[in-house]
Amino acid sequence: MSSAPEFQWMPLAGKRILVTGAGSGIGRTAARLFRERGADLELVGRRLGALQATLPDAHHVPMDHADEAAVAAFAARCRPLDGMLLAAGELRPGSVEGTPTVDFEAMITANLRGPWLMAHHLGPKLREGGSVVLVGSNIALRAIADSAAYSVAKAGVHMLAKVLALEWAARRIRCNAIAPGPIHTRMVEARLAASADPVADLARLASVNPLKRLGTEAEVAALAAHLLSDESAWTTGAVIAIDGGADAVY
Repeated sequence: MSSAPEFQWMPLAGKRILVTGAGSGIGRTAARLFRERGADLELVGRRLGALQATLPDAHHVPMDHADEAAVAAFAARCRPLDGMLLAAGELRPGSVEGTPTVDFEAMITANLRGPWLMAHHLGPKLREGGSVVLVGSNIALRAIADSAAYSVAKAGVHMLAKVLALEWAARRIRCNAIAPGPIHTRMVEARLAASADPVADLARLASVNPLKRLGTEAEVAALAAHLLSDESAWTTGAVIAIDGGADAVY
């Protein structure tokens, strides 16, 4: 007797979704999950080889999301979209007094200018009823030492999601931000590598939430997939912490 066919849950079936930062980290993990759940994908990132390594058969767009000319040129030829996950970003540590202006400007460019440009130029490509998810940070909800410029830029991302939720509501396009952290990503690994005491710094990062561990890229990707699907049709303008409870209790 043949076994019953395996049930395949595909809540993103038929949806064309664009992912920035798709060559690594949360963006790569999310892109792979979206594909498993049925999405047709546009993968955006700086390095073509990294995008191809994420999903060889997706549509690859090697591009800096903060380069307006490149974003505008891509938007002119981009196919209609059902959603976007804007996950690209960069972290440079430092205090307000200790951060060079060039590093502050780099954090605004990588973390806020990029999502703004993507929304500005690709918003018209979104189909009615679509969904957009911006990746912010839980340290844009609660201040910590030595991440000033990054935190300020990500706080702007949270407000951008709220503004877009208002502006796109007439087209039934939803926009939400997720605020992860700390997640064990390459960005965190780079921060630990630059630390004078990586072991102690890792322990400190893991101790700042009630669950006493770092989150995973897969956990963040699952939340993004939910927000991009029709299951979350009543959720817009939200900033959702996914940080083991750190923002709630500390």
